[in-house]
Amino acid sequence: MNTKIGGHYGRLLRINLSNKTFKIEQIPAQILTDFIGGRGLGAKLLFDEAPAGVDPLGSDNKLYFVTGPLTGINAPTTSRFSVVTKSPLTGAIGGSSSGGHFGQDLKSAGFDVLAIEGKSDIPCFIRIKEDEVEICDASHIWGKNTHEATDILLSETDTKAGVACIGSAGENQLMLASIMNEKNHAAGRGGLGAVMGSKKLKAVIVSGGRKVGVNDNEMVQEALKKWRTFIAEAPLTKDVLKEYGTPALIKIINSYGAFPTKNFQEGVFIDVDSISGQTFKELYFVRREPCAGCPIGCARMTRTLSREGKGPEFETIWAFGALCGINDLESIIHANYNCNEYGMDTISTGNTIACAMELSEKNLFSKEIMHELKDVLGHELKFGDAEAIVKLTELIGKAQGFGKQLGSGSRRLAEKCHEPEAAMHVKGLELPAYDPRGFHGMALALSTNNRGGCHLRSYLISTEALATPVAINRFSEKGKPGITKLYQDLTATIDSMIACIFTSFALSPQLYADLVGAVMGLKMDSEVLLKTGERIWNIEKLFNLREGFSRKDDTLPQRILNNPLQYGLSKGHLFNLDTLLDEYYAVRGWTQQGVPTKEKLTELGLIEEAFCF
Repeated sequence: MNTKIGGHYGRLLRINLSNKTFKIEQIPAQILTDFIGGRGLGAKLLFDEAPAGVDPLGSDNKLYFVTGPLTGINAPTTSRFSVVTKSPLTGAIGGSSSGGHFGQDLKSAGFDVLAIEGKSDIPCFIRIKEDEVEICDASHIWGKNTHEATDILLSETDTKAGVACIGSAGENQLMLASIMNEKNHAAGRGGLGAVMGSKKLKAVIVSGGRKVGVNDNEMVQEALKKWRTFIAEAPLTKDVLKEYGTPALIKIINSYGAFPTKNFQEGVFIDVDSISGQTFKELYFVRREPCAGCPIGCARMTRTLSREGKGPEFETIWAFGALCGINDLESIIHANYNCNEYGMDTISTGNTIACAMELSEKNLFSKEIMHELKDVLGHELKFGDAEAIVKLTELIGKAQGFGKQLGSGSRRLAEKCHEPEAAMHVKGLELPAYDPRGFHGMALALSTNNRGGCHLRSYLISTEALATPVAINRFSEKGKPGITKLYQDLTATIDSMIACIFTSFALSPQLYADLVGAVMGLKMDSEVLLKTGERIWNIEKLFNLREGFSRKDDTLPQRILNNPLQYGLSKGHLFNLDTLLDEYYAVRGWTQQGVPTKEKLTELGLIEEAFCF
């Protein structure tokens, strides 16, 4: 039975790589209504289809590429897609979204979801051109980096197609591996590229000419006009991100004394001017390169004396810069290029190298590793070594020697050295560029994040640091559980529509509700929209509980909980996470152990899911 939900075809393409078969399935209309698309739809499918306790790198794990109802309707920033699976890095629900134009291409092929299961016996790639589906031998591109593989596949198929692929990091099933599309866009966090590598799936190529219908075009156009107006007028989306891209944040966060430096041992980077957005633009900027249909255009093409490519973004400059004590912007850019070509998450990779620098300075590596590092670098590994980040990203990307161990992430590295507190992570996913000691709402958001140390699923920096839509006291704990829940629920819907999180700098929940309601044909206001986001957040939580996570995992590194920063504008500030968690769980309608109650799940229509574990 065909769905009547606007913005969707109601079609899922399921490919089994073990037996090289595929079939097209209908997605029930109620699931689309309840979970919208993108991240939410992917979470629902993973919860329903992946066996409890599934091995993330086993044949039974599922990998979903998911579009949203706004994909393909020319809404600003909506050419994106989500990838959802069980994360090999964390063991929790894994998911990431990416820009470029791959999501738009998948939608134009006539599918809302691409579901991949099983394992191929040989390297393969999937070619989708509307209802034409091929599973092809990829032996000739196995071992190629993401740029080389993309160029070869486009020349062999359709030069205008969308390509999502892995590099050698994914092929070697490294926990830091990303899925890259259009060469430089990443579904980056949680080791999603390793899942593709475990299935021997090198790439997915999609193209088509189909157009998705909407429920009420007049209302859609009216809502789109408001979207475009607000995005064009909001200061962050009108001026700041266009002028400097995301590196505009570098000096801002550093000024708060909460710019994690030397593996979160400090909060101020004294050489911040050398890696600032202004320096970046002056020395290395080539041009803006927006994602398809994006009026903001935060992405940058860059060039050094010897190389050129895309990025780095704010988080990447921080991870290879201040976090590693490095002020050499050109080396940071080259490390970023390496990550794009090998297919690696820059945040987790930079964190892991910073962790290694601390372990090395504390003489906690074995003699064999110390000798290997000296052979590779010519000296001992230490903070501030710009050459090291370039060489180590190459070593990780190729899974060579100690690089393979680094490719497992900071938690496993630190535990092996019996110094677990040197790994700055939540649930195994490395932390982003905001020290929680300087942003107490962000502290709660990071500790309770379903996918781990991720800033993008409740970006309280917008209000605690950027005064958008209003400024709130970053050190106050009052009201933070409620606003954390609000941002988490709202972001869940933005990721499910699927739109860029930067639109939240300009748009209200009601503006999101107006557009998605008009597209899908639903009675939608801000209250219904946020209730949908709450449903998505809760099903992700249920997945994690089923996989063995509990309140003890909603925490932060002991360094952050117990050691105040020693200087800067965040000096001396700590917070009581247990108190914040108690209030947060109560606001969510969960038990004090962080388990959704029967009443809450009944309210959200998730009572059947509760009985699955």
